[in-house]
Amino acid sequence: MSDNGFDQIFPLGEKNDAYGQYFIGQSYLAPLTDGDAPVSNVTFEPGCRNNWHIHRGTEGGGDQILMCTAGSGWYQAEGE
Repeated sequence: MSDNGFDQIFPLGEKNDAYGQYFIGQSYLAPLTDGDAPVSNVTFEPGCRNNWHIHRGTEGGGDQILMCTAGSGWYQAEGE
């Protein structure tokens, strides 16, 4: 993953096998913080696809903010 031409400011992390059911291809997960608002870096190998899924939780616990820090990708919002 080091030859992608992008300078990544966060660690790559471990293979994201625990959530592998949501991906076609390999992703990596690096927890950055924990607590009430955990933050993680998710890295996708080229060609990796994230299957449509919903984050559920109580009192906003299912919310998710995606921020691209290196590379590029596509997203789809529900109903669009």
